[in-house]
Amino acid sequence: MTSTATATTANADAKRSKPSPPADRQDFLAVFDTLRDELVNDPLIAGQPEFSKAWMQRMLDFNVPGGKLNRGMAVLDVLKAIKGTEHVTKEEAFKANALGWCIEWLQAFFLVSDDIMDNSVTRRGQPCWYRMPEVGTVAINDGIILESCMYRILKNHFRSTPYYIELLDLFHETTHQTAHGQLLDLTTAPPGTTDLSKFTVNNYMRIVTFKTAYYSFYLPVACGMLISGITDAHAFQAAKDILLIMGQYFQIQDDYLDCFGDPDVIGKIGTDIQDNKCGWLVVQALQKASSSQQQIIKDNYGRGNLEAVQRVKKLYYELELEPLFKQYEADSHDKLLKMIHQQEVLPPAVFTMLLNKIYKRTK
Repeated sequence: MTSTATATTANADAKRSKPSPPADRQDFLAVFDTLRDELVNDPLIAGQPEFSKAWMQRMLDFNVPGGKLNRGMAVLDVLKAIKGTEHVTKEEAFKANALGWCIEWLQAFFLVSDDIMDNSVTRRGQPCWYRMPEVGTVAINDGIILESCMYRILKNHFRSTPYYIELLDLFHETTHQTAHGQLLDLTTAPPGTTDLSKFTVNNYMRIVTFKTAYYSFYLPVACGMLISGITDAHAFQAAKDILLIMGQYFQIQDDYLDCFGDPDVIGKIGTDIQDNKCGWLVVQALQKASSSQQQIIKDNYGRGNLEAVQRVKKLYYELELEPLFKQYEADSHDKLLKMIHQQEVLPPAVFTMLLNKIYKRTK
């Protein structure tokens, strides 16, 4: 293993673990402008009328860059953690950010589709794309375009690299895994029906692993590893072992905050109970509840009225699910830190920079 793939000093590790400063975010957004303009003016579709190009540009601007961008910006952070910030060239930084935007394009594809399936109203503080008056079901085709953009970016900027095939495999496999996580989520709790027998720990963990952990945590790190020149299969497996657990923890946090978080802080009012979501809280409640308490869940979970929601939340407090989560969070943090420092194939900063961003988050 080369020296670039090991941590040098504790100080360097801590320095590399710091969150991306605002300047890095601006650099990242500048790369979006470049990629968007390339896609709108793609020679492969030369001759498109101006109204079609205008639609595509508006659709991309509306759906791709509006989130926190943590997944996309993590690629460059991983590259810096592995090689050292001072050793990353401008070309490598651009490529890392281009890969990061591929992840954000993938995220946009998932969200546009997810909003249609969930009949959602808002996303990121604005109406969902399909809810815009002139969009409607055109959003289905826009989702297809968003996914295809990913592969145009990969071809335009990575076709000549030695890891191009690995990138294609990585994005195809991650899309496949995430789609099957979404399938399990939708069929575990289909609209209009409540079948709590499907709300098992195994089903829940598969949903969060495939729907969230692969694309939100493993994908950015694997991209950073590929661009840094790492080819060792053991390094990728070690990263996956850690990052899937981290992704599970992240989604369980989300489920906890949906019920116990401050709406003014998280920016939304949680709706998992009325939406009949197979979430961590209800799965834990079903395991701990007595027969009479399980009946309360059956009678009220997935109901849209406020009284039913409050009955379920009251039961969550009675079952002490809030302290149960706090203990899970502490245990997960300790387990992840132990795994991070036991592995010797990647600098700890590759993982700690991600863990530090999510540990005990409130939104």
